[in-house]
Amino acid sequence: MSPSHFAAGLADAFIDDRVHRAPMNEPAFLDLYARTVGPLGGYLRRLTRNPALADDLLQDTYLRFLSQLRVPDDEAHQRNYLFRIATNLARDHFRREKRHESYGEHPEASVQAEQHDGDLWAVMGQLSSRDRELLLLAYVEGMTHKEISHVTGLMRASVKPLLFRARRRFAAGLRQAGLAAPAALGVSS
Repeated sequence: MSPSHFAAGLADAFIDDRVHRAPMNEPAFLDLYARTVGPLGGYLRRLTRNPALADDLLQDTYLRFLSQLRVPDDEAHQRNYLFRIATNLARDHFRREKRHESYGEHPEASVQAEQHDGDLWAVMGQLSSRDRELLLLAYVEGMTHKEISHVTGLMRASVKPLLFRARRRFAAGLRQAGLAAPAALGVSS
């Protein structure tokens, strides 16, 4: 199903059936979807390292967004709200996966990890999901510390030191993989 058909289907299913509860009209949702589906889908694919899971979470994100009684009016807040929903859904998935693994079960979604073209993404995949969240939101999505705070639910004052530590762990992983010299990243061990 093409992205535009998916968006139209969501709009039909939720906006038309719940006109009295609709957070936004159909053209406004389709416009928001068109602007956010690429960045949000990319974020989820990099965060989960599983394209099928990322697509499921992306669909769930928009469904949850549309089912809200109230959504922010401002475009930037809507975008941050979508990223927050997606981040929380991914966290819920990681928690369920961890719980299954502790019982000796292996969920199918974790078996098919996405193959990346570069060693950089392999190093990124070795980081914790929180470190990946922070690095992706800051350096791929270009969010400010305040926006990251809203998306992740972390205190604003915590974002900067957590991001610093995530960068350090990522730099150490790059050095260990032979992808960077210690001085090139400006972070010492």
